[in-house]
Amino acid sequence: MTLTWLVLAVLALAAVGYVMGRSRAMASAGGEIRALHSLPRYYGWNVALTVLTPAFGLMALWLLIQPVFIDARISSQLPDAAVSETTTRSLVMSDVRRVAEGLGQIGASKPESDPDEEYLSDLKSRLGGAGVALASDIDPAVYLAAERYRAGTAIGASLMWVAVLAVAVGGFAVSYLLTNKDFRARNTVERGILLVLIAAASIAILTTLGIILSMLFETRHFFADHPWQDFFLGTVWSPDFRGDSQLAILPLLWGTLYISLIALLVAVPIGLFAAIYLSEYATPRVRALAKPAIEVLAGIPTIVYGLFALITIGPMLRDYFAQPLGLGDSSSSVMTAGLVMGIMLIPFVSSLSDDIINAVPQSLRDGSYGLGATQSETIRQVIIPAALPGIVGAILLAASRAIGETMIVVLGAGAAAAQFDRGIGELVNPFEAMTTVTVKIVSQLTGDTDFASPETLVAFALGLTLFVITLGLNVLALWIVRRYREQYE
Repeated sequence: MTLTWLVLAVLALAAVGYVMGRSRAMASAGGEIRALHSLPRYYGWNVALTVLTPAFGLMALWLLIQPVFIDARISSQLPDAAVSETTTRSLVMSDVRRVAEGLGQIGASKPESDPDEEYLSDLKSRLGGAGVALASDIDPAVYLAAERYRAGTAIGASLMWVAVLAVAVGGFAVSYLLTNKDFRARNTVERGILLVLIAAASIAILTTLGIILSMLFETRHFFADHPWQDFFLGTVWSPDFRGDSQLAILPLLWGTLYISLIALLVAVPIGLFAAIYLSEYATPRVRALAKPAIEVLAGIPTIVYGLFALITIGPMLRDYFAQPLGLGDSSSSVMTAGLVMGIMLIPFVSSLSDDIINAVPQSLRDGSYGLGATQSETIRQVIIPAALPGIVGAILLAASRAIGETMIVVLGAGAAAAQFDRGIGELVNPFEAMTTVTVKIVSQLTGDTDFASPETLVAFALGLTLFVITLGLNVLALWIVRRYREQYE
C-alpha cells in the first residue's frame, strides 16, 4: 500500500465525483442548462474539490506528524543501556531508522527469539550489501527498536489509508447530496479555490516562520553552552569536538563579506553596463543573440564554476599576480572565489536590470530627447534614476546569492578561516585563502553529528546571524527604493 496508490485512488474518486456531480445537477434541472444556478462544470468541480481538498490536506498533515510521533515514542522506549557515553539518543535513533529502512529493503524476517550476535552480524552484512552503512555493530536494543519502528510505520500507513479514504468518501457523499439545480456551485467553488490559494500562501509564511523558530531554538541551546561574547567578539575560529573549541564568527564573517564584495565589484558594473547596452544601444538582432548567451551563465551548476576556479582562475592568478607581487603562493584565495562568483552573478544583475530598464515608459525618453538631451544624457539622468528601484533589487538579489554560495568558495578560496592574529595586511590581502559562514555550516553538520555539542549547534548560530544580515540588506534596499521613488514619481 504505497502512497502513490492512495493518491491515485483519491484522484479517481474525485474524477468520478466530477462526472456524477455534473450529471446529478443536469438531472435535477431536467436537462435544461438555463434552469441551473451555475454552469454544469461547477457542480462537478464542487464534488471533485470537496473530495480532494480535505483528503490531501489530511494526508499532508499525517505525513508530517507521523514520523515525529513514532520517533518520540520509539526514543522513549529505548533503554538507557543503548545510549553510551560516546553517543546520544538522537544518534541511536538515526541508527534505528537506518536499520528499519534496511530491513524493509532486504525483507528480513523477524527471528523467533531475541536476536543473537550471529544473527545481528549476518544482518549487518546483508544491510551493507543493500547499501545501508552502519558505523558499528547492531545492538540488540537497536534491532528491537527498528522492528517496533517498522511496525509503527506500517500501522500508521494503514490508518492513513483508512482516514484519508474515509474523508474523501465523506466529502463525496456530502457534496453529491447537496447538488441540485438551485445549489450555488460557482460561489462554493470560487470560495474553495480562494481557501486553497490562502493555504498555499500560508505554507510559504509558515515555512519561513518554522525556519526562523528552528534556528532560534537551536541557537538558544548553543548559547547555553557557549558564551555569546566569545561568539560575536572573539577572533579565532578553531572547532574541536574534544571540547577545546574557539568558536568566533568574525573570521568567517570577514571572509564572507570580503568574497561577496569582490564578486559584486565584478558582477554589478559588468551586468549593469550589459543591461544598458542591450536595452538602449543593441540592435534587435544583436540583442536576440547576446541576451540568451549571457543568461546561459545562470544555468551552469556552481560545482562547474568551482572547478573552473580551482583549475583555471586560481593557478592563473597565482602565477601572474600573487607570486610576482609577493602576495601569496596558493591558488586558493579570496580573489579566485570572488572573480568566479562575480562571473556567475552577471546574469542575475544584467537580466533583471534589462527588464527594469525596458519597463521605463517611452514617454520619459521622448520628453528628454525633446528637451535636447543626447542618448547618453537621457540614460544617465532619466532612465537610470527611474529604474533605480529595480536595479537595487537586482543588486540585492546578487548580494544574497553571493553571501549564500558554498561550492565556489570551497574549491576557490579553501576552507581555512581568516587569521586575525596575523595582522591587517594578511586580512586585506585578496590572495590569501579564506572561507565563509556557509562553508562552515556545512562542515559542522556533515556526518553523524552530536546535536548536543556546541561544535554542532554553532551551525545554527551561524545560520541565524547570516539570516539577520540578509534581512538587514533587505531593509536597507527598501529604504533606498522608497527614497528614490519619492524623488522621481
